[in-house]
Amino acid sequence: MSLSASAENLTRDTQPYDGSSNMCLELALEGERLCKAGDCRAGVAFFQAAIQAGTDDLRTLSAIYSQLGNAYFYLGDYTRAMQYHNHDLTLARTMGDKLGEAKSSGNLGNTLKVMGRFDEAVLYCKRHLELSKELDDRLSEGRALYNLGNVYHAKGKHIGRVGQKDPGEFSADVKTCLQQAVSHYEENLTLMRELGDIAAQGRACGNLGNTHYLLGDFKQAIKYHEERLSIARQFGDRAAERRAHSNLGNSHIFMGQFDEAAHHYKKTLSLAQELGDRAVEAQACYSLGNTYTLLRDYNTAIEYHLRHLLIAQHLDDRVGEGRACWSLGNAHAALSNHEKALEFATRHLEISKELGDPMGEATAKMNICDLKKVLNLPNSPDSDSSSSSTASCKTPKSDRDMGPVMSRLNRMTPDGKQRGGLSVLNAPVTTTESPQRLNEDEDSFFDLLSRFQSKRMDDQRCSLNVDNKENTNLVNLPKDGPADLLDMIVGMQSKRMDEQRAVLPHLPGLQVGSLQRLSENARNNSVPDDNFLEQLARCQSSRLEDQRSPLPAPAVDAESDPPPVVHSSGATVPDEDFFSLIMRFQSGRMDDQRAAVPHTNQRVANGTIPHDSSAHHNNNNNNNGNAGGKKKK
Repeated sequence: MSLSASAENLTRDTQPYDGSSNMCLELALEGERLCKAGDCRAGVAFFQAAIQAGTDDLRTLSAIYSQLGNAYFYLGDYTRAMQYHNHDLTLARTMGDKLGEAKSSGNLGNTLKVMGRFDEAVLYCKRHLELSKELDDRLSEGRALYNLGNVYHAKGKHIGRVGQKDPGEFSADVKTCLQQAVSHYEENLTLMRELGDIAAQGRACGNLGNTHYLLGDFKQAIKYHEERLSIARQFGDRAAERRAHSNLGNSHIFMGQFDEAAHHYKKTLSLAQELGDRAVEAQACYSLGNTYTLLRDYNTAIEYHLRHLLIAQHLDDRVGEGRACWSLGNAHAALSNHEKALEFATRHLEISKELGDPMGEATAKMNICDLKKVLNLPNSPDSDSSSSSTASCKTPKSDRDMGPVMSRLNRMTPDGKQRGGLSVLNAPVTTTESPQRLNEDEDSFFDLLSRFQSKRMDDQRCSLNVDNKENTNLVNLPKDGPADLLDMIVGMQSKRMDEQRAVLPHLPGLQVGSLQRLSENARNNSVPDDNFLEQLARCQSSRLEDQRSPLPAPAVDAESDPPPVVHSSGATVPDEDFFSLIMRFQSGRMDDQRAAVPHTNQRVANGTIPHDSSAHHNNNNNNNGNAGGKKKK
């Protein structure tokens, strides 16, 4: 949604009340035009210049604050975005503008959401909802419900990132947040159906599908994503159509319907190529490779993993390149192409070392070790030691293996004390001293403590020196009755009262002198000229519904794709919940896909790839509101 505000009601042919107000308006209009054209950075410069010019019209200044907040959010400067939305909220409350207060509260809620301050975001979004209901503004109420759903959705995903969990296996706290999100999304969907807003229905369906997916209700997820797909086709929204196909593929995977999943991933791939999105194209190839691995069509899986590898190399995505090599090594091993598998496993090891990925490095070393055994090749000392260390990770560690710090912490536990009878400093615990000596030591300790504390306690006592001339006023109490006593109290409290006075917030761009002049004119019954009244009528005749509407930000919307994060999962690798599923499907067949190994190694009984090496599938669940810019869609 583009930025718009009440400044649109003011045209350049309006006669200004004064030169500075006209300059402020001209600069604001140009800033708005630049933001709508997508050049938010230049738009911010014009808005800041408009504030420097200043104006005495609160509504025009409020519109500038709102748009500045939206533009800063789009640029990723959330601190400044929150600052200007706070200014906007202050002005709205000053003017008694309930609708403006509702919208600025919504914008603040969305800003706090992307900053990870979810509890505060909930408070502002609930205030937005409360004011919208009070005003009987159903469209604003729908936005507030959508934003509340977004906040709970984002909070649930944020908490659920701790540990690697598959959909439906999250903790009670995460499920509670997601269920709250479902409740608000469903209210929003019902309201949008009543209002006939089909586009908003599509957004609600997409988010409901994603939330049900996280809750493990894949049938409901498929239902809502199919409705989302239908609405996207109705509007010709190819990007939304591509997201719906990708999400449908993910849901079908967890239903075990791999052929259906492959169909939707192929649609995703085709639409990504049509949209020219190379990163999403690589993700689709990655998903297809994994899906055909589950279907045991390893030749097709290799084809798609090679396409993923080429795009990852082109985009300089080393994480994605390492995952592609890992997958290619597994597929070639399944086809008994052990030499080729060893080649890709070696490349995977090199990339993992380069990235400083200890888990990937350990996985690659185990694969190399197993493949060399199959090929009757000698293992390098480094591989043997690494494999041994990896195997030792699966068994409990002794105090010696835990290092000095962990060893000491372990001995502090009851089990540690019972096991070794050692103190934290590895000294034997001796109990040869007599009880009498122990009691004497205890008494000596308390005696020493009392002596150290006595002076400190005396220093903390306050004393009143009546002989001090400076205290004369305190001892010579008033003798003329209650009136003098009250005068003394007033004198003593006056400074304290001044210190307790609140300071009005600084609102940049507000011409206080102009407001004072207008107040004086009002007191003197002087009537402003017609030009000023005409400008005032244009400014204040109506406040546009979309005054505080945000710029689109696909990186935060719950329905949009996650932004490329090369350092964690790679721009060409989807989210981290698909690899573990593949591992569960593959774990039972690893021994069958190899030639007989001369010596059975119990530590790799589950196959060449340890279970804790994981990579997963993209479920396109990033979350965001719709009330402002990237944040507030």
